[in-house]
Amino acid sequence: MYRALALKAIDRDASFDDEPALMKLAEGSNIRLEPTIGGNRTILDSKDVSSRIRERDVTEGASRVSVHPKVRAWMVSHQREMGAGGGIVMEGRDIGTKVFPDADLKIFLDADPVVREQRRMAQQRIKGDVAASVAAELRERDRRDRTRAASPLVAASDAVVINSTAMSEDEVLARVEELVQQKRDA
Repeated sequence: MYRALALKAIDRDASFDDEPALMKLAEGSNIRLEPTIGGNRTILDSKDVSSRIRERDVTEGASRVSVHPKVRAWMVSHQREMGAGGGIVMEGRDIGTKVFPDADLKIFLDADPVVREQRRMAQQRIKGDVAASVAAELRERDRRDRTRAASPLVAASDAVVINSTAMSEDEVLARVEELVQQKRDA
């Protein structure tokens, strides 16, 4: 959702630092997440922006729009509406601490920063000179998200922390499935 708002700000040439302008954009937006077998589709004002919101400029913008308390409050309200009926899986940097503090299961996925950078580069097929820039952007995003005043990035006290540094994607998925099954059996 933050990525969708960042994309709209880019498209409307709104500053990521202008909270009132961002709020006006948010309030005039229709952001929907539609689950599919391959993952969520993100719909912004009736347009599928799922691919576009994964591009570097939007990723950077999402972290910058997310520092604003009023924007975060608007997002949290809408995220809670989406999850009101339960039976959902959500991911995000404050889902377990602010959005759904009473969730049945919270998982905080972490990894060594260097490994995270390598994974991002492989995911986006980035090589050469651009790689150093992407790594620096990822470190800055993490720094900004961990130190922001509104909903800083921290693990919930009751979250299961999975350090995936030495794990494959399949191993992480297996561990998550194990935790879900344990919760269902309890």
